[in-house]
Amino acid sequence: MEMAGNKATTEQRTEYFDVLIVGAGISGIDAAYHLKKECPEKSFALLENQESFGGTWLTHKYPGIRSDSDLFTFGYKWKPWHGDPIARADLILEYLNECLEENDLARHIQYSRKVQSASWSDQDRRWTLTVLNNATGELTEYQCNFLWMCQGYYRHSEGYTPDFPGRDNFKGQVIHPQTWPEDLDYTDKKVVVIGSGATAATVIPAMTDKAAHVTMLQRSPTFFFPAPNRNELADTLRELDVPADWVHEITRRKVLHDQKILTKRSFEEPEKLRAELIAGARQYLGNDFDIEKHFTPSYRPWQQRLAFVPNGDLFTAIREGKASVRTDHIEEFTEKGIQLKSGEELEADIIITATGFNMNVLGDIEFTINGKPLEFSECWAHRGIMFSGIPNLAWVFGYLRTSWTMRANLVSDFVCRLLKHMEETGTDMVTPELREEDKDMPSLEFVDAENFNAGYLRRNIHLMPRQGDRKPWVFSQDYYTEKDEIAEADLEDGTLIYK
Repeated sequence: MEMAGNKATTEQRTEYFDVLIVGAGISGIDAAYHLKKECPEKSFALLENQESFGGTWLTHKYPGIRSDSDLFTFGYKWKPWHGDPIARADLILEYLNECLEENDLARHIQYSRKVQSASWSDQDRRWTLTVLNNATGELTEYQCNFLWMCQGYYRHSEGYTPDFPGRDNFKGQVIHPQTWPEDLDYTDKKVVVIGSGATAATVIPAMTDKAAHVTMLQRSPTFFFPAPNRNELADTLRELDVPADWVHEITRRKVLHDQKILTKRSFEEPEKLRAELIAGARQYLGNDFDIEKHFTPSYRPWQQRLAFVPNGDLFTAIREGKASVRTDHIEEFTEKGIQLKSGEELEADIIITATGFNMNVLGDIEFTINGKPLEFSECWAHRGIMFSGIPNLAWVFGYLRTSWTMRANLVSDFVCRLLKHMEETGTDMVTPELREEDKDMPSLEFVDAENFNAGYLRRNIHLMPRQGDRKPWVFSQDYYTEKDEIAEADLEDGTLIYK
């Protein structure tokens, strides 16, 4: 097997840790912090496929890359955020680096380590991982008692691009934001961005400073939430010299409170909320702009992620004529650009396919349990953290509305409490299993489409585990419910089998 010109070889040594964390992004760093603080006697390591920490914030290089969640909730509860609510990738990486340095976590990370396979043995009570060193091509065996999957839920190596008819006809460049070439020169170029999600809303205003013109091409409109990139409460508290920890916690609670109200309204008064969001776009674009066609979605607010537009920069670019929007379907790519079904041809030098990403299941790692290949889609999700039939494993799958980190934190607390419970009971193996009264549950999708119906989920939901209609087999995607339910979860309710 050849890897980057080197022959992959297996070293004889085996590295053992009590806990292995896969991934050194937002979730992995949070897991490491909690593990060191709450289970200091446990040895652990983070295996990171990339050459440095940060996950998404390291791998994404497109112009303007920024958070689409506020950093008071996307940041950690245990590390105050001092800047604006929405932050660029470089500032987020600085924040994460401070987290590593202040808590002496960097020494636990092993970089350029790609986990290829993971095998559990009941007899040995441990996981055995085959790990490729991307830099040397060597294969090393790692073993652990507990495996903590913090690698995210999408494939970093490639984004999702539909099979557009005639794509090879186009003489210009076709680029997915996830694999952005750092040397791309778009000065005075005509750019078409396909898509209207958070990535498109970020890259379009960021490109208008150099590009001749940028056109957003969408099949259907998206809800956007334009607002100043500042938090008045945080600014006021800072003016009063309130300690940074207090500012962070108070602002964080206020943001969560406001988000709770917004989410509740999206279910209870969706039409009123819809009107307010559309009015937000009209405030920037004016009454003469065709808001009905371009910024009036057909879905319920929050049924897909609500894209925050800091300082209304996307709308400002459109109003000033630096960018424009087309709502239409693609007939085919042409030599000069894109032929639309309406008959219009959009000319372009560069086409950006901001069309989403590909989900993966447990990091695309080959899993076996006692010698049998794991069929993840046949498992039942236990609180959306552990899975039936899989011993000693947790997967961080964050929130799709509330900041991802809010759930990563709940999972960290749960896993550490579980590890301490096993220590106290003298057990070293725990497996979620259905109780007799659970075996007649209906098999429901991991994320209910009525709750959240983003395209990347709908394309890949068949790969995901199932949920049921009773606790703890329900994955509600609701922070305001889970913050109490997970914190108070009964570890001896008969659904966790210890040995």
